[in-house]
Amino acid sequence: MRAPEPLPALRVVAAPEALDELVVPDDHPTLRLAPDELLVIGSASVQVVGENLVVDEAGFVGWWLTPDEVREQVVPHVDWPLPTARPALAQGLVAGVPAKLWLAEDRALLLCAAAYAPELEERL
Repeated sequence: MRAPEPLPALRVVAAPEALDELVVPDDHPTLRLAPDELLVIGSASVQVVGENLVVDEAGFVGWWLTPDEVREQVVPHVDWPLPTARPALAQGLVAGVPAKLWLAEDRALLLCAAAYAPELEERL
């Protein structure tokens, strides 16, 4: 597997209702990590309604993958079913390493904490 890319992102923490109103450019994957927390991949400008916390997040790296690469390189290393609806976020162990997998129709993003990347890269 090729080397991971740094993933600049914004972490947005706010009331779930405020996150529901979040406006993000379409080309920036938006990952709902928890009911009150989003991770917006890329350097995006976001507008959140109400009280919120928006901070730069530099702790993740990732691999942009095609659907074929997901099937061939990732699926054999997960023991949980991938969601069938798209876009979707799945979280769990990939090759025994905590990771997240954002799935769209035409691409996917495998991401993990930068500290775990060498381990994940070696195992895949």
